[in-house]
Amino acid sequence: MERLYGDRSNLQELERALAGRTFDAVVDTTLYNGPDALTTIRALNGKTGHYIFIGTGQVYLVRTGLQRPFHEEDYEGEVMEAPPEAQESDLRNWLYGFHKRAAEDHLFHAWKESQFPVTSLRAPMINGEKDHYGRILGYVRRLEDGGPVLIPEEGSLQMRHVYCSDVAKIVADLIESGRGKGRAYNVAQDETISLNSFLESLAQILNVKLQLKRIPRAKLEELKLLPACSPFSDPWMSELDNSRSKQELGVRYTSWETCLKNVALHYKNHPQLQPEGYQGRSRELMPL
Repeated sequence: MERLYGDRSNLQELERALAGRTFDAVVDTTLYNGPDALTTIRALNGKTGHYIFIGTGQVYLVRTGLQRPFHEEDYEGEVMEAPPEAQESDLRNWLYGFHKRAAEDHLFHAWKESQFPVTSLRAPMINGEKDHYGRILGYVRRLEDGGPVLIPEEGSLQMRHVYCSDVAKIVADLIESGRGKGRAYNVAQDETISLNSFLESLAQILNVKLQLKRIPRAKLEELKLLPACSPFSDPWMSELDNSRSKQELGVRYTSWETCLKNVALHYKNHPQLQPEGYQGRSRELMPL
């Protein structure tokens, strides 16, 4: 495997790294803002047969007046004002969605202007055995240690995630078929489940007893226990309708049960894996 090095935000560096090369396809997993999108378009225009942008469902969360689950047609419309700086988590998540929208806007403008061959895959949380955020891993280790899992007493959003293997297969199929250019697709599992259902299923797979402890969200945030203690309680979590990807691309998604079993058993069988944030588990077990 050959590696090319350069600062993607620097047009001259990117052009120098790609000089004299063309690509059947480019899969971009690390484009996060509008300026880098413009640099990418300039460096790759006419040099790739297909450009696949790994987007995010968060582009809908910064819109106003939407109802879940979100459809691709919901993208266009008014964007909400930025949260105040004092709301650090809300502002960080808003900025993520806002800047990913800016990147996607530039990419589809380039499609309209010069047929830049973009496909955007808007993904919710992507779960898998190698999730570098260790989200399911964090729940697994908490269930295995026998202590309670702390969740906000106010409840959490419904979950509709996607399995990493499904995303990889969709990307491969797009490259092989050439379909989807100039289109955006939500990629998400078929099932929508609650946090409670997720935790009950996970405990059953691990053959452990589920203990829940419900704490006011404000208290968990004050103690800086979120998101580590329950990442799937994040209020910035998208829920996507996947109909377009199934109808136009023929996608068939792995069931939630299969995904969860594969991931959970992988972590159970690799006890050396430890999630970031689990080091503070002792604070979660103290009286609150």
